[in-house]
Amino acid sequence: MATQRNAPPGRNTRPARNVRFGRLALIGVPALWLTLFVAVPFAIVMRISLSESVIAMPPYEPVFDLSAGFAALAEAVGQLDFDKYVFLTTDPLYLDSYLSSIRIAGLSTAIILAVGYPIAYAMARAPKRVQPLLVMLVVLPFWTSFLIRVYAWMGILARDGFLNQALTGLGLISEPLDILSTDTAVMIGIVYSYLPFMVLPLYASLEKMDDSLLEAAADLGCPPWQAFWRITVPLSLPGVVAGCLLVFIPAVGEFVIPDLLGGSDTLMIGKTLWSEFFSNRDWPVASAVAVVLLVALLVPIGIYQHMQARQLEADR
Repeated sequence: MATQRNAPPGRNTRPARNVRFGRLALIGVPALWLTLFVAVPFAIVMRISLSESVIAMPPYEPVFDLSAGFAALAEAVGQLDFDKYVFLTTDPLYLDSYLSSIRIAGLSTAIILAVGYPIAYAMARAPKRVQPLLVMLVVLPFWTSFLIRVYAWMGILARDGFLNQALTGLGLISEPLDILSTDTAVMIGIVYSYLPFMVLPLYASLEKMDDSLLEAAADLGCPPWQAFWRITVPLSLPGVVAGCLLVFIPAVGEFVIPDLLGGSDTLMIGKTLWSEFFSNRDWPVASAVAVVLLVALLVPIGIYQHMQARQLEADR
């Protein structure tokens, strides 16, 4: 205490300043990242969605000019109308695109969960020395281009492709199946492309599970399947939720897979968005579609955050 009383006033406050600086840096870096790459692009897209379409470059006329000053900006904001958003409710194309995207992404997520859970469980139960190799095998497809892998599926699923040749050769079918250019091909592509996003969070949850719980259940006479259902599944739920969100959210807005593997009848919001931007050149409507999609995807994210908060409360 005597040393602290005799120390110069600035010496004792330096560690506190360092701690505050560290906290600000820790919070400031992700905040800056989110501002630059989420908030600012969203504000730009939102501004375009409130603009008027014109035949020019760029193909929209802003309804307000930021360089005109705050007074002009406030006046323009008071006169805003949301006719592009109203237009989305009058044309059934957009609602059908949203619903079709949710259906395809939801079914694909369910299939990926059914396929990915056994893989993650087997990885978590494998010997410790083998687990890094198994993780590398899961992420190995990411070492090649996403576009090339989707193109490869075009050759596999084509009428004269590898899959039909294999099924015909094995005598399982007499005529080649029309898989390519269907919703089934789109779901196959999504399942293949997004499987690691489900396996890795599940593996992280299952790998850190306390095995003594299963041993205690076995000692108490609990059958293995019942121990799995009552202990393993509940403890892996955070990984299940994280994996489903990591798959479902990008799958809803997917464009490359439905464009290459889907047909003209495949309706997904990513294709509709691309068509509005580059075929119709109606940037305000396309921006409105993107804003509605982003807002809709905030719902599952909010649910996940709520579940995480409740889990943290329960762990305390």
